[in-house]
Amino acid sequence: MMTRPQQGRTHRLTRPSIAIAAAVAVTAGVVAAAPDAKTAEPTPKLSLIAASTSVTLDSWKDDPGVYLDLGTYLTSENGAFELKVTRKSYKDPVVATQVLRNGKKTTTKALPAGLVKDFSGLPGFAQVSVTDAAGKTVLKQTEAFCPNNASGRIRPDAPAQSKYPQSCPVNPFTLGSVWGVENGWASNTYAGYYAKPVQLAAGTYTAKISVTKKYRDLFGIANKPQTVKVTVRERSWEEEEGSGSAPRSAAPQSAKSAAGTQGHAGHAGHGGHEGHQQAADAPAASAHAAHGAPARPEAPAARTTGAAPTFNVGHGPYPPAPPALPWALKKESLQRQAFSAAKVGDRPGQTDGSRQAPGAKPNAKRPTGKATVPDVPKPDLRSLPAYGITVSDGYEDVPGKDYLAFSANVWNAGPAKLVVDGFRSPGKELMDAYQYFYDAKGKQVGYTPTGTMEWDPRPGHEHWHFTDFASYRLLKADKKESVRSGKEAFCLANTDAVDYTVKNANWHPGNTDLSTACGQENSISVREVLDIGSGDTYTQDLPGQSFDITGLPNGTYYIQVLANPENRLKETNHKNNSALRKVVLGGKKGARTVTVPAHELVNAN
Repeated sequence: MMTRPQQGRTHRLTRPSIAIAAAVAVTAGVVAAAPDAKTAEPTPKLSLIAASTSVTLDSWKDDPGVYLDLGTYLTSENGAFELKVTRKSYKDPVVATQVLRNGKKTTTKALPAGLVKDFSGLPGFAQVSVTDAAGKTVLKQTEAFCPNNASGRIRPDAPAQSKYPQSCPVNPFTLGSVWGVENGWASNTYAGYYAKPVQLAAGTYTAKISVTKKYRDLFGIANKPQTVKVTVRERSWEEEEGSGSAPRSAAPQSAKSAAGTQGHAGHAGHGGHEGHQQAADAPAASAHAAHGAPARPEAPAARTTGAAPTFNVGHGPYPPAPPALPWALKKESLQRQAFSAAKVGDRPGQTDGSRQAPGAKPNAKRPTGKATVPDVPKPDLRSLPAYGITVSDGYEDVPGKDYLAFSANVWNAGPAKLVVDGFRSPGKELMDAYQYFYDAKGKQVGYTPTGTMEWDPRPGHEHWHFTDFASYRLLKADKKESVRSGKEAFCLANTDAVDYTVKNANWHPGNTDLSTACGQENSISVREVLDIGSGDTYTQDLPGQSFDITGLPNGTYYIQVLANPENRLKETNHKNNSALRKVVLGGKKGARTVTVPAHELVNAN
């Protein structure tokens, strides 16, 4: 049976326009007065360029509009363009700092307060104006810019790979991020999967794209708008299928069809890589990722644009961010640039930034020798407050029931990654799990038993789960337990970049999808890794895995996300494993409601 769409899960982060102060605050170590030209720190030279003088965009019937990928890029020369974006706590605002590197010397420059309010990018960065064939302006808007967006090299001597993360995080409880355009690289200014479609009839247009003045002044970008001729053509997926020809760009799913399909944009559905669907008529079935939730249709654009989903996306109710792929750019002369799209993949000669980091390989044999817990750095597991909180009834599968669903994330603040291997004895149903420890050089120096792994045979899962990684509980107003979720076992994967500013954070983690993280039924051993700075998000979508609130009275409750509930895993700090999120239940049986107050400064339910 097809899964039922989860009701009310349509929340998205927004990018509000922000008034920016003209002055730029300068941190200690950077001279405020005009520096001498000979002693000034080198700063990256940023430029707006267009990949082509013309583009053809598709307007699909039954789709909300045209996705305005105009092929404009921000290039960085004379050094990398790097921003560090952080908040001390959820009580503090998000602040951004530009990082300037000159050999071993690093200086920083604080950006204006209020410039960014979340981690999804620089709001109001690009100004786009579109005129029709008669010269009438039919569209004028500003767009946000994620420096980690689809990118590629602009000259052959540029670094083969960008050191910066892929995409900007959108988890509402992100704590820190690093954005950047590598030296000699270019980043697509199109917002990709998060861009709203625009209404343009079939025809020809002229688009003018420029960087808004506040960012030109802030980063020293020349005022050189780019002009792109735009042809909009109307297309129909049915006509494409009837003609027997493959469309040049990916056709979108309609909202109706998307609601009944499993989306696995990258790591957006555990089990999705095998093409399985979660059975909605199994109330006890657990829903890792977006199981049971409607898949958001992919933006109707070619896979060589910033519209395609990335593999490292998280499992919450938010769609994936634009990927750090797929443009391979080369400079043919000082006056002219030619661009060629590259296919996605990890193979010899691929240097466009689209490589996916390989997953850590499990050990072939059980560890030998005496189990020890050496005095070396260990992981620090922490929980994020619950989000994506909704209520629903049990549909016809379990009539008369009411459920509270939510998304939960446990992440690793480091300074060491969590490595857990499972080993199977022939004929045994469970694997024995061991946690591994490493010295500063990455050499394995110890291990200890840490529970078990179990095979989950249910459709939509079919992978190995590590037991007792986390626990979800619904607490009463007095903080005493009322209901416990049935979800107790997990396949670990690095789905969300929670804080890439912590010590030893890995900006390009492996184990980001199930093919690298969770094994197969006949696996003899499995390695599951939670890397430094990353977290693993699970959503609780189906009856039996969500909290059963049918018999609970209305009132105030707390959703508790608890990492390492039995303290079986060795970590640096066991006192920061719990996170609470306040909710208020209301309504009546069959029509329950939930109100989610803001969590300090984070107003995302």
